[in-house]
Amino acid sequence: MLVDDHALVRSAIRQALESPDVTVVGEASSAEEALRLAPELRPDLLLLDIDLPGMSGIEAVRELAPRLPDTRVVMLTVSTDRRDLLDAVRHGAAGYLTKDLTGDALLRAVRGLRRGDLPMSRVHAALVIDQLTKAGGTVSGGDEISALLSSREQEVLRLLSEGLTDREIGGALSISPRTVESHVSSVLRKLGVRNRAEAAQRYRSG
Repeated sequence: MLVDDHALVRSAIRQALESPDVTVVGEASSAEEALRLAPELRPDLLLLDIDLPGMSGIEAVRELAPRLPDTRVVMLTVSTDRRDLLDAVRHGAAGYLTKDLTGDALLRAVRGLRRGDLPMSRVHAALVIDQLTKAGGTVSGGDEISALLSSREQEVLRLLSEGLTDREIGGALSISPRTVESHVSSVLRKLGVRNRAEAAQRYRSG
């Protein structure tokens, strides 16, 4: 699904993604429209601009990521601002791409996401790592968690570290056990740990 307020940009992105293994299932010209359509369409991937009329793309990813745990939200923007990048990742974005990409590069990034690749340039990945790294080259676990995980993922991790089951976590946060499981999977992937016990240990040590 494509979210951009410029029809010509959406058309160009759609054309770039045309291939037998990629289908554009919907488009939206604003974050508000995306919030209405995305829960109905439930796309595997949502390409989201940041500079939108009304609600920004950063606010939209904060709203959409918890509602659509099976959808990867990737920012596609002209912004190279460090704060935009870090806020997007913090609120649940699975990647950050800029519009200076060629069509072929965008298609490769979309396909790579299915293989578990990070849709982000080396420069942006370095900025995220730099945010995690304090003076002296040490990394604070708490800072790492807050930089990498969305607020909902942090809540799930906190309750997981207290020994709660998926059902109990779901009850505490008013979400389904399946949604909890999706959040846990995302937490494990983002923190680079193998299981829940390691994730809980990372949280407690932070």
